[in-house]
Amino acid sequence: MLSQLVLDLAGTPKGHLVALSLALFAAILHAVFGALQKGRHDPWMTRGATDIVYALVMLPVALFVVPRPSPRIWLLLGGAWAIHTIYKLLQASAYTRGDFTVVYPVVRGTGPLITVAAAGVVFGETFSPLQWLGVAALTGGIFGLAGYNLGKATIGIGRMQQALVLALLTGVLVATYTTYDAFGIRSSADPFTFLAWFFVVDGVSLPLIAAVRWQRMASPPQRGPLMLRGLAGGLIAILSFGSIMLATRLDKVGEAAVLRETSTLFAALIGWLFLKETVGPLRAALMGLIALGAVLVEIGAKVG
Repeated sequence: MLSQLVLDLAGTPKGHLVALSLALFAAILHAVFGALQKGRHDPWMTRGATDIVYALVMLPVALFVVPRPSPRIWLLLGGAWAIHTIYKLLQASAYTRGDFTVVYPVVRGTGPLITVAAAGVVFGETFSPLQWLGVAALTGGIFGLAGYNLGKATIGIGRMQQALVLALLTGVLVATYTTYDAFGIRSSADPFTFLAWFFVVDGVSLPLIAAVRWQRMASPPQRGPLMLRGLAGGLIAILSFGSIMLATRLDKVGEAAVLRETSTLFAALIGWLFLKETVGPLRAALMGLIALGAVLVEIGAKVG
């Protein structure tokens, strides 16, 4: 029934509103999810714990709730596994080398431009001039935040340069997996089949890598606190990535991708509201630019 509802809403005005809501919901959760990847624990450990949690949570759903994938969907799931594994390897490497407050905006700012272009090629989507202006404003605000935070970074220039290169490559992979996942979920007769099995398949690689690293660490983290963070991250990931995938099934891939990258804005707001971080006029202006970009993309969708 839920699958049929998604199929019925796809491409309709109501479906557009639902996709908008899902994309913004995913952005809020992704801001929290991103922060979990860089903090108390090594990012490889955190990502491994997160992935094993969401794979185990979704395994019963995949086995007993949704229809079995067709041979073609299994092939698409295999491609998704490869793309996401490369993405997570690049992301963890970037977080290991650079400040999260610099790396995260660069990753999220690179994705929208490439995704919008890729969606035009793969799905024939078009953006109006006003929407392109919105993309430019949002991307400029995100990269502006990265530059602002770069000025406050304490890491050496050599390591930061490596982190920035890795962050740019990670952003390219964000665009790649966003477009590919949208193609995969649109190719499945039941969108929740692709979703459920995606989390199972995607949760294989990083736990194995994390386990090897854990054994080789001189002072490995305690399993209890690590798995608690993994539990939080896994549940958030299911809601966040699941929401954005459904948004790309219901409406334009490019619009959903752009709106999701307001996660950088929400990350800054979380830091201000809950962590008592200082915003300042420049940072506030950049946050406003991100919000303006999202608004212009949405207005352009209605008048374009």
